Amino acid sequence: MKKQNAAFLSIVSNTCLIIFKIAAGVLMGSISVISEATHSGIDLVASIIAFFSIKKAVEPADSQHPYGHGKFENVSGFVEGMLIFFAAVVIVYEAVKKLSHPAPIGKLDWGVGVMAISVFVNIVISRKLFSVAKKTGSIALEADATHLNIDVITSLSVLVGLVIIRFTHIQIIDPIIAIAVAIMICKASFDLTKRSIKDLLDEQLPEEELKTIHKVLKSHPDVLNYHKLRTRKSGNHREIDIHIAMEKSTSLENVHELCNTIELEIKKALPGATTTIHAEPQR
Repeated sequence: MKKQNAAFLSIVSNTCLIIFKIAAGVLMGSISVISEATHSGIDLVASIIAFFSIKKAVEPADSQHPYGHGKFENVSGFVEGMLIFFAAVVIVYEAVKKLSHPAPIGKLDWGVGVMAISVFVNIVISRKLFSVAKKTGSIALEADATHLNIDVITSLSVLVGLVIIRFTHIQIIDPIIAIAVAIMICKASFDLTKRSIKDLLDEQLPEEELKTIHKVLKSHPDVLNYHKLRTRKSGNHREIDIHIAMEKSTSLENVHELCNTIELEIKKALPGATTTIHAEPQR
């Protein structure tokens, strides 16, 4: 429920910011402020996707999904990455039109005020989401927090641009800032999509986590050697398969006890890990 509550909080904050930004952007005639409203609109869609993917991902395994529903979060991260890229394309399109047909910007104080509020709100909400994402290992929530973190940077860029326009009256700064915002958004889209695809394609766990698994296995003298270590991640769940070799004379009871101990130690070191161990006699 903690993950779902955090995702819902993001939906509420994004909805409020969209209303403020669209109102200010239309009244001002500012493409950079409207581009920020578009960015927040994509963030809202991403937050809704994250909310429902998290809700689905926590469902227990069933006959159709024997490994659980964790990958719904990875799919969510991929879709969110694509949405971010789409937002960047829309922003560039509108900015290029504004460069071709420049128009004066009015009510700059409104824009400055809205951007300042946006920066403050997104800092607070993104920190909350990052905190929950770290505790729960939720990639969907981390993706949502990343969106808001980018929104902080882009809103600050627009804020600085509006202040510069206010004192210099150089109107072309507005679409130029919008294009700069779009470039930053594209970078975020690439990073998020790349990470989501890794988990969707069952890439092995990060090197640090593999080292943790090796450390646990090597801490047990009864494990003579091990091989066929396979790992993958599904949402915040880690799935680990390993073959271990033991003395032929080891009793079945002792083999079972050792396997249970290893599984518990790995799960303690890597929360959400499910380890399947195949024990073999040493030849």
